[in-house]
Amino acid sequence: MNDRIGIVWNPSKVDGDDLREALDEALTGSFGVSDGRPECLWFETSEDDPGQGATSEALDRGCTIIVAAGGDGTVRTVAERLGGSGSSEADLGIVPLGTGNLLARNLGVPLGNPRAAFERVLSGEPAPLDLGEVRLTLADGHEERQGFVVMVGFGIDAQMIAETDDELKAKAGWLAYVESLGRAAAGTEVVEFELTLDDGDAQREEAHTLLIANCGSLQGGVTLLPDAVPDDGELDLLVLRAADAGAWIDTMRNMMWDNGIKRLVTGADTAESSGSTGHLRARKVRVDLPEALPFEVDGDDVGEVASFEVEVLPAALRVR
Repeated sequence: MNDRIGIVWNPSKVDGDDLREALDEALTGSFGVSDGRPECLWFETSEDDPGQGATSEALDRGCTIIVAAGGDGTVRTVAERLGGSGSSEADLGIVPLGTGNLLARNLGVPLGNPRAAFERVLSGEPAPLDLGEVRLTLADGHEERQGFVVMVGFGIDAQMIAETDDELKAKAGWLAYVESLGRAAAGTEVVEFELTLDDGDAQREEAHTLLIANCGSLQGGVTLLPDAVPDDGELDLLVLRAADAGAWIDTMRNMMWDNGIKRLVTGADTAESSGSTGHLRARKVRVDLPEALPFEVDGDDVGEVASFEVEVLPAALRVR
């Protein structure tokens, strides 16, 4: 193996000595004790640099594989730097150390086992992965651009993340989101907004939640967007309109039956919509909101946004 490997790691998620030991065990299992091991360089993230600068430094040092060792934020930031130009300068590896580990779950990367995750990086073949790009107009008028690998959106999901207690999250992991779900559902109302798909005309939509995704699965094995494939060059949208108990029953039937058991039995390859739940697909999406609402990017709360545009960059990344 002639690659030079850069490990961009988040010291708030793991002890450095433990991570180095896991890598050494993976290298020993893959290469023995010979001199044929790849060179491994370490780059630490910080509050001021959550990963972009560390990734750039790894690229400048000639790393051909860059491993994001941390939570969803670290993975997203490394991926954004690697694929932001539309094509990756190095392969992406993932050692999931966070609460959600959303991309790792969708790609089948071993969770809770850094050695196994490193072994996947060392032995795996690179596969294409789409990168999403979202351009946000915040409540104060400030504009910013961010990459994402799993999903973005507003509504219950974003409100739940904003409501989650950080101390409880540190103790209970992803179960902390369950505690905030009830408050998020109660505080989320149906709003009218303008939705534009690809180069079509803007359409009026009513919903309390809109998710735009590259991957469809969340924690606990929940799949919200069954059509989402991380390398198909398209974005999948989930529109939730339920405003009362009857509509929520329809939503659950749509998720559990229409796009769950029924789909499994019939082998259907396209998600079904219902009166309270819509499934859409596009390569570009624009949303104009009537008021600024909480917004999330790959599980991180980014504040309130007034409008946003999302676009997919097909095969912008190579992931191991």
